Amino acid sequence: MKTGKISVMLILLLTLAVVYEISYPSVDPIGKILEAAAEAEADYIKWIDFTPTQDALSYALRLDVSAYGTDKHLRMHELLAVYSAINGGSYERFKKSSLDVIYEKYKKGASLSEIASNERLLNYYLESYEAVVGGFVGEYFTADASGRVSGERKYGLRVFSPIAKNYGYTHYDDFGASRSYGYRRSHLGHDIMSSIGTPIIAVESGYVEACGWNQYGGWRIGIRSFDGKRYYYYAHLRKGHPYNDIYEGKAVNAGEVIGYLGMTGYSAKEDTNNINTPHLHYGLQIIFDKKQKDGVNQIWIDMYEITKFLYVQRAAVIRSGNEYNSLSSLIYDESPD
Repeated sequence: MKTGKISVMLILLLTLAVVYEISYPSVDPIGKILEAAAEAEADYIKWIDFTPTQDALSYALRLDVSAYGTDKHLRMHELLAVYSAINGGSYERFKKSSLDVIYEKYKKGASLSEIASNERLLNYYLESYEAVVGGFVGEYFTADASGRVSGERKYGLRVFSPIAKNYGYTHYDDFGASRSYGYRRSHLGHDIMSSIGTPIIAVESGYVEACGWNQYGGWRIGIRSFDGKRYYYYAHLRKGHPYNDIYEGKAVNAGEVIGYLGMTGYSAKEDTNNINTPHLHYGLQIIFDKKQKDGVNQIWIDMYEITKFLYVQRAAVIRSGNEYNSLSSLIYDESPD
């Protein structure tokens, strides 16, 4: 590497270190940044532009579920990956018939590479889309509010809207919008406006990796999917009573009530309402390598179209004292036997 390029790299790394120190004062920022930069050329995906629309997601799900159990079963992420390889990742002119054509060619014996024509691009989309939505569809059991598990294994959508059923909300595509508290940055999540106390639902099953106070997100929860690829971040939870039996290390099921919507955050003082509008900030981070979690190659997904897609699966809840419990959550790997 030439000297000029090295100097530019060092300046960039030091700038990132300063930003990192503001965000994460409890860690060694320069050490973290240099460690991540040293692995910058590692063999893992560092960027995903996930743009499938609600219509594309919904129709790919329909085809996935309808073909389950056959010898020509394509999963949702595979259909979307082939379509994206053919169309350069653009869904501006998406038509349902395009996925039908892909499936018909596959059923007649064509391989995914033959259908897509560009194997290198296809492989990228297969890996990246599997990481984003590969866990959205699969086998599961249901559990009622008391935790009793049904005896029937099902196949289908096994993720939920983050807002409980029968609770109104509004939202718009705010991914990438400017934020200035603490330092100037882009909004890497999705805001859903609703009333204080609205039950917040675990989108996907996984382990609670983080909870407690953060001066940016206020009371927040971080849940990592069981396969380790998806990290869901829920922030600005209710003052005084943010959680529903949540602690680090706990395994939660998709559809469970995990907390309550609020307006906490933007303050170093714990349990402070410093957000102007009650809302849930939630985000989805994709992790291929452990260094991406808090490093310079973080991948956050625009959740606007996914949120619209998830509206079809909203968890009904019932109140029990000061808490709310889901009437039907999903268990992925637990047999009722």
